[in-house]
Amino acid sequence: MRKQFIGNEVVTVLGTYLKECLYFTANRLGRVITKMAEDEFAASGLSPTSAFLLMAVFEKEGISQKELGEILHLQPSTVTRLIEKLIIKGLITNRVDGRLSLIYATDKGKASEEPINECWNNLRGRYAALLGEKESDELSLYLYKVSDRIENIE
Repeated sequence: MRKQFIGNEVVTVLGTYLKECLYFTANRLGRVITKMAEDEFAASGLSPTSAFLLMAVFEKEGISQKELGEILHLQPSTVTRLIEKLIIKGLITNRVDGRLSLIYATDKGKASEEPINECWNNLRGRYAALLGEKESDELSLYLYKVSDRIENIE
């Protein structure tokens, strides 16, 4: 096993590569955060992504499928699958207007707004408890900005 020194700490070369590799570090963080989000949103009966899609519909009734994809940074096929699942659950409905598919919350969907907000607040509370409120907010904003920069380059 190849080793090197960082300060007084002996670390393996692979360990250093993994710590310095944005790909592995971001995926590791993604797995941890996904687990936390799934745990918190389980109470709503929705995946975190489905819940965020519904939140976008609450904010803008009659939102287009294309706009949902742009807001959530999801591929059209993923948005379509999420919408189909939410239609089956009776939480949203879609209406075709020319070439646009417009999404509306049903009464059942609207009734889920408060539980979804509670799940969201619980998730943010978990981040804050682990990282500190200011630090978790700053980290989220920083990661959002970095994601935007990288996404807009490609």
